[in-house]
Amino acid sequence: MGDLNLFVKENYDFLHKIPEVGLKEVKTSAYLAEQLKTFGYDVRTGIGETGVVGILTGKEAGPVIVLRADMDALLHLINGEEIAIHSCGHDAHCAMVLAVAKEIADKGLKKGKIKIMFQPAEEILAGALAMIDAGIIDDADIAIGIHLRSSSEAKKGEATPALYHGASVKMTAAIEGLSAHGARPHLGINAIDAGCLAVQAVNAIHLDPIVPTTVKVTRFTGGGGATNIIPDRAELVFDLRSQKNTGMEELIEKTARAIETAAASIGAKATVKSNKGVPAAELSDDLIDVAREAIISVLGKEGLLEPTITPGGEDFHFFVKHKPSLKALYIGLGADLSPGLHHPEMTINKEALIDGVKILLNIIERL
Repeated sequence: MGDLNLFVKENYDFLHKIPEVGLKEVKTSAYLAEQLKTFGYDVRTGIGETGVVGILTGKEAGPVIVLRADMDALLHLINGEEIAIHSCGHDAHCAMVLAVAKEIADKGLKKGKIKIMFQPAEEILAGALAMIDAGIIDDADIAIGIHLRSSSEAKKGEATPALYHGASVKMTAAIEGLSAHGARPHLGINAIDAGCLAVQAVNAIHLDPIVPTTVKVTRFTGGGGATNIIPDRAELVFDLRSQKNTGMEELIEKTARAIETAAASIGAKATVKSNKGVPAAELSDDLIDVAREAIISVLGKEGLLEPTITPGGEDFHFFVKHKPSLKALYIGLGADLSPGLHHPEMTINKEALIDGVKILLNIIERL
């Protein structure tokens, strides 16, 4: 694994220096596609604009495994300038998966099929859907993903066999009232008042406390130019999160009803819309057991962490929503990552990357 260790670190260094945001990963995808071609993969490019898939088919029948890495960086506002930075570890994910692809190709695939997926636009929740629309997972039996974790969750030499992301949805509410002179409020309907009632109604929502669920207002705008006019417009944005998809369905319905009813109580009208959001993780217990054994094999029992529950979202989980029969696995890897994910000064211990490569290879060999 000596050469592979150097290979994964060199590729990480290269990708880290060419950060590109979602659907603009032109240099990144071109580099990864060229590497896969040199390994002998059948390569498809331009999926969802910049997505790349490399396919390697074994000599015997077997499972179709999709190994996925996200490619996009994040924009950070630094000294008044927007700068793309790999502050979520996607460069590390690509480097690890590329190293796995190389090792599989070098050894040869005995049976089944491997699809190496370099997915764009995870941060804007567009990449997985593009891969689905292109039919990449239609014949897949198993999908595997990996993500670096902050040091508070996992350190170098540690890994979790299951990372359970939550479902998240953004809901907007446009409230329409009735304009009037500030001296004659009885002739108007104050949209800001209606918005305040909506916030209070949403804050009073209670669901099953066993399932972690939250909803909160994250933006509130209203009023116009003059301050002596009863405002007839207001807009609110709510962030909805649940660790279960069923909980999210109930939360969406109750939040929309609370907003509409609260606004209507003073004669205003609320028009509520939701984005697609992302679904919560639905992972395979059988694959989690395989991942446990792989982590112990690579890191020892002391390196095995319990499954991790995080309220953060991840578009990888669209795959199972689209194809419920798909068995999914999403592991978390410790890499002494600090100060945290999405921080512009995020750093990692590159020695952890070979741990991730070994764990992924071990899992695939067991499957």
